[in-house]
Amino acid sequence: MSPIVVGCGLACGTALMSRPFDFGSRFIGTGLFAVCALAIATPALADQTLMAADNSRIDCIASSRDLTRISLVGDEIASVSKLQTGNPSEDFSVVNEPVRGDIYVSVPEGFTPKVLSFFATSKKGYVYKFACRLTGEEAQQVFVANPAIAGDKPDETRIAAAADPQEQAVKLVQAMYSSSIPDGYRMRQPVLNAVHVGDLKVQMIAEYRGPTLIGKVIRIENNARAPRVLTEGVVAPSNAVAITIAEPNLAPGASTTAYIVLPAGESE
Repeated sequence: MSPIVVGCGLACGTALMSRPFDFGSRFIGTGLFAVCALAIATPALADQTLMAADNSRIDCIASSRDLTRISLVGDEIASVSKLQTGNPSEDFSVVNEPVRGDIYVSVPEGFTPKVLSFFATSKKGYVYKFACRLTGEEAQQVFVANPAIAGDKPDETRIAAAADPQEQAVKLVQAMYSSSIPDGYRMRQPVLNAVHVGDLKVQMIAEYRGPTLIGKVIRIENNARAPRVLTEGVVAPSNAVAITIAEPNLAPGASTTAYIVLPAGESE
């Protein structure tokens, strides 16, 4: 099962909040409602996982009717450069998602070009040229992995060096927030359909699996007409080791990203 967790806010940058955890008093039933929902979610179409190097061309597939998400594994997209034609039928839009550094690309109705062409510069200084062929109506996901990033891990991602379990959990949350892959961990980004639980739209977007801890990154959207406050007491599972949420106060239509750390072997 994939648990959904929300909790205290994420401080500026990588300054993360840690605190003692009470495993006995949390509301287990309500805490696992999203876990069950995600566990029965049906896989969507396969995502595109592409290898790339600095200054290389990336050939991908983009949706002609829906959103196309582009994500850099272990990195973030800092800026996008594209030609502005001034013609609505030839211009496409790019929206940056600030928490993970992904971009969402969409084309207007009547868009005439067959290929989207643009440059993306990452926060780690890599430049990629994207050439995305338009096809199909369903949303697409493109994950770009640069082998050069594998040897570019900061010391703070070496979780095993931290003897204290709470410190290890905080470092894992920190790594998930910065989209880096810690030593000894495998990161996967499964393509799961979003599920609706009450007035919340929930989707797991990444999982970090290590020898003693498992981290999950969850996107939560408020589909209600009123603001929603996401609290630990409402949705936290009893076996959570660390809980962090980017923005617990959700306006109608707003979304946020939640981070959870669970003991390995207890999250299945």
